[in-house]
Amino acid sequence: MLFAHPSQHRSEVNAPLFKAAQAIEGVTCVDLYAEYPNFSINIDQEQQRLRDHDVIIFQFPLYWYSTPAILKEWQDLVLEYGFAYGSNGTELQGKTMLCVLSAGGKEEAYKAEGYNHFTIRELLAPIEQMSALTGMHYIAPFALFGSRTALEEDRVSHHIERYKGLLTALVEDKLDLNAAASLIKLNSALPQLIKDVL
Repeated sequence: MLFAHPSQHRSEVNAPLFKAAQAIEGVTCVDLYAEYPNFSINIDQEQQRLRDHDVIIFQFPLYWYSTPAILKEWQDLVLEYGFAYGSNGTELQGKTMLCVLSAGGKEEAYKAEGYNHFTIRELLAPIEQMSALTGMHYIAPFALFGSRTALEEDRVSHHIERYKGLLTALVEDKLDLNAAASLIKLNSALPQLIKDVL
């Protein structure tokens, strides 16, 4: 899981989510801003991390309908031709990809007739297309809306528990990936997507 938050000391949602993820066995958590404070990304190391994992997660606050800068830098440098795409760039094929994010606007703002005019999944279309081009299986994002007031409204702890359930299901291969791929967002549908494997 690649975590990108340029202002963690002010984070009321993403920092607790990252801490919760660190406690899940089988999940590798990388804080990009802590690891690369000068944006000097170790391409070889990051490509090896991708080879070593079956699920790739981008966790970030949505800034101006996009990712924080370091996550774009990471994509630009790490997802090279011949590694991630092109006739010989097959290293990511078959992996699962999703975005875990917080958005300042309320959920109803993210639809055609809403304030932001697009669903959260539509706004993440460049990442979804990157996943398609590199042969990854993209599933719907897991998002916390209204993040600015989530803590005072006591919504963060419930979201963290859902996130822990999502990560555990991914580690244990209990998430219905086909159903998850067809949704606009995971959120409330998540309990129904986790399979009981006997």
